[in-house]
Amino acid sequence: MAVKLFASILIGSTETEMKLFQLSPRRGMAQLSCQSRRIDLGSDAYARGTLSTQKVEFLVRTLKAFKKTMDGYHVDSYRMVATSAIRELKTALITKDYIEKQTGLKLTILSNSEQRFLDYKSIALDTDSFEEIIQTGTAIVDIGGNSLQISVFDHDKLITTQNIKVGKVSTREQFYPLAQSNAHYERLVMELMQHELDGFGKLYQKDRQITTLIATNRELQEIFRPVAEKQKSSVISRETFMELYQKVVGLNADEIVARIGVSMETAIYATTSLVICRALLDRFDSKSVWLPYVSIGDGLAYDFAAENGVLKAPHSFDEDIIAASRSIAKRYKSNSDHIRVVESLSLKLFDQTRRVHGLGKRERLLLQISAILHNCGKYISLTDVSDCAYNIIMATEIIGLSHAERQIVANVVKFNTAPFEYYDELVQDSSVSVEEYLVIAKLTAILRTANSLDRSHRQRIQDIKVSIRNGSLVITALTDEDLTLEQGTLAMEDSLFEEVFNLRTVLRQKRRV
Repeated sequence: MAVKLFASILIGSTETEMKLFQLSPRRGMAQLSCQSRRIDLGSDAYARGTLSTQKVEFLVRTLKAFKKTMDGYHVDSYRMVATSAIRELKTALITKDYIEKQTGLKLTILSNSEQRFLDYKSIALDTDSFEEIIQTGTAIVDIGGNSLQISVFDHDKLITTQNIKVGKVSTREQFYPLAQSNAHYERLVMELMQHELDGFGKLYQKDRQITTLIATNRELQEIFRPVAEKQKSSVISRETFMELYQKVVGLNADEIVARIGVSMETAIYATTSLVICRALLDRFDSKSVWLPYVSIGDGLAYDFAAENGVLKAPHSFDEDIIAASRSIAKRYKSNSDHIRVVESLSLKLFDQTRRVHGLGKRERLLLQISAILHNCGKYISLTDVSDCAYNIIMATEIIGLSHAERQIVANVVKFNTAPFEYYDELVQDSSVSVEEYLVIAKLTAILRTANSLDRSHRQRIQDIKVSIRNGSLVITALTDEDLTLEQGTLAMEDSLFEEVFNLRTVLRQKRRV
């Protein structure tokens, strides 16, 4: 790939930012410039669910100025995304359409899981030692405008990621007017955080030791920037954090501007961000907090570079999505041996029938997640497994998946056991597109077939070979076990596979001896 210029534009709750990157196979990803405008969209969005005309027009003017810069640089490609301040508007689609029409720029509204995944990617790219850091208990926390995301890693695996509805903007808007003093406001936020983190600890942290705290938050970055520059490190010790905390937390916004030297926009949410971070340090008993100077824009540029072969991923991000799915399956007491075999057989069927289904790498990942989660509904009910599984998946955030992708997984898992619904039926209760429906149909047919091959839940079939002969998908199982139950189940489940791929499924046995 030749050298390309890429622009990432982020519309956040308090700031709108554009970063320009030069991407080349030899030099990788280099940031050329960064422009930002403080636009407080969050205070309107979270309180009223709409944006004032003035703020929308200011945002449009800012984006037009960004576009002019992009044109001057002759940018090859760009991506513009919005987070919760746009996502949670009652008028989100209307506002999105207006922004696109006025600026000529395409806007993607990120789901919470997509937003946090990009934050996480940005952090992973910021240091060569990231893989080493997450070998021990590590929490990545994103202190956003309307919520706090906590992602816990251990032994290089994502253990859990949870969203807590405590954000710097929404918390200040709700509780600051109630406080009798700045000290009283600090106590209110600490009490709120302690309650939320107690619940998180009991359900997700348990006895796990979290030795490293990594926080993304613009206010903390700005407050501690002089310290980080002086010590040439963005890792702030607990002692240094508390020293500055005590100086700032009792001040109002005007006093913070005067004494600390940050902008008024930063000062408004500084206390809230500091108290939230202090509560996290206390809960995890962390000795320091790392404040990397990154944003979602870095993650956007990485995604583009990776898709175009410029960068090799320093970390397997797909494995994090899979690890998160395994944690969900474990939480709902799924049969791990059965899941392991169905997952393996599903992927073998997918890989050996590529020319039939025509799906790609991302759809393969969705199939794998569906296989991992296909049994979770039994935790709620043994008679209504399909609907219970669907509701669990739709109510559970899976980091890295969009809402549409989560809906695909939920439907594939549902129709693994429930009667398959055709498009006209399905769209009556969901927003599935024609393209997504076809993916659901293909993945469901594959998952049903794989699940049939372990109908006994005794893992009689662990290895298969697949071939297509005379209008049939011939599955040869390498096993000495009695396959009567599996053959009978496959025959009953064959109709959907034949409808979708125009192939009958045939199970044959090849004994090892």
